[in-house]
Amino acid sequence: MIMMMKRLFVCLLLLGAARQALAWGQKGHDVVAYIAENRLTPEAAEKIDKVLGGHSPVYYANWMDNASHTPAYAHTKSWHYVNIDAGETLDTMTPNPNGDVLRAVDSLVVRLKSGGLSETEEFDALRMLIHLVGDMHCPMHQGHLSDLGGNRVPVTVFGKPSNLHAAWDTAIVEAAHNWSYTEWQDQIDRVAEDEATAIAAGEPRDWVLETFDICRGIYDRTPEGTRISYDYVAEYAPVVEQQLLRGGIRLARLLNEIYR
Repeated sequence: MIMMMKRLFVCLLLLGAARQALAWGQKGHDVVAYIAENRLTPEAAEKIDKVLGGHSPVYYANWMDNASHTPAYAHTKSWHYVNIDAGETLDTMTPNPNGDVLRAVDSLVVRLKSGGLSETEEFDALRMLIHLVGDMHCPMHQGHLSDLGGNRVPVTVFGKPSNLHAAWDTAIVEAAHNWSYTEWQDQIDRVAEDEATAIAAGEPRDWVLETFDICRGIYDRTPEGTRISYDYVAEYAPVVEQQLLRGGIRLARLLNEIYR
């Protein structure tokens, strides 16, 4: 029985590693998209509504997580993260030859601003951007390649076996606040306009580096075998709120610039 449980645990870890592309879980991506949607200019909202066929950004916030596991979009699997190992920086880490979240976001913004895309190309690019800006703000998506973004760092979450990546994907978000995505937006998107402008400043590279600093702190605070419980959630709930808010405000800025 003990051996069977060990095998089951290993399988769960491997499953998590195979799904490194997932970040924030559905709720987190919905929150980022809804914050952005509420900050769109009327012009941008109208144009985006047309590109998305009458659907809101929230409708497609999680589309790419599923699409990346289909043959047509398999080439985008590595676009959800950028791995930076311990002792490395964004500049010294060997780039993933298949792409990463920073290069993907930069490319998508350029392509969407160009205005030369077909309807299908624009539809795909916009859906990807909505998702990937959220991924860019999930701390473990700047995690180590050596442990697959925390997938190979075993922890327990309220007594149940898990891994560091999965904990930050969904468990900590849901434990922090049991809110719907609309309640999340209503509760955390209350900053003054000058503060929102400051949050929106910079470029995607700056945002990745900012998230990477948070990721390093999480690694230091959460070694293998950490028991994540109420104290840990209370400590990091403000970080989750901060990152979801940053993602939403910055996504809105990009979309408003693209669809002027």
